[in-house]
Amino acid sequence: MSEALRPDLALIARTVKAGARVLDVGCGDGALMAALRDAKQVDARGLEIDGGNVAAAVGRGLSVVQGDADSDLRYYPDASFDYAILSQTLQTTRRPDLVVEELLRIGRQAFVSFPNFAHWRGRLSLMLGGRMPVTRLLPDTWYDTLNIHHVTIDDFRALVKERGWHIDGQWFLKGDRETTHANANLFAEHAVFLLRR
Repeated sequence: MSEALRPDLALIARTVKAGARVLDVGCGDGALMAALRDAKQVDARGLEIDGGNVAAAVGRGLSVVQGDADSDLRYYPDASFDYAILSQTLQTTRRPDLVVEELLRIGRQAFVSFPNFAHWRGRLSLMLGGRMPVTRLLPDTWYDTLNIHHVTIDDFRALVKERGWHIDGQWFLKGDRETTHANANLFAEHAVFLLRR
């Protein structure tokens, strides 16, 4: 893969099977889609809300349309993709539970990655400083962030259990490295889940 991918995207790229059909929701500038197309001959499509990112992705020769994960996923047919991917977008949606439900309707499997708001540094910042944390993964202040849901790994696992979804894979990142599952809710900065119905 020619362009260096963000760690969660690199993990997803390693896991996606060659030749798969992929829908990348909140695909940004299409970096993951381009890597999958070039390295694994994946048939990738994208949905992105930001017009500048749509233009950048289309400029890479990718099939990306402008749309909103909260309202436009309903237009995709059932089981039309092998994988639906939502990376670092879950916490910005109005109804994350319904968005994941749509991903699992559209794709046979769904990747969901998100920053872990229960990471120990965030907890310490709140406890000692009394303010919302600003970190490498969460660089925006509380008033200008797109993050409207502060999801933790344990919150997400509880949602998965409540909805009866199945976890086919789960990975946790500390910085740019994978870390163990032990105490992931406390020590992992980022989580990636592979789900199915």
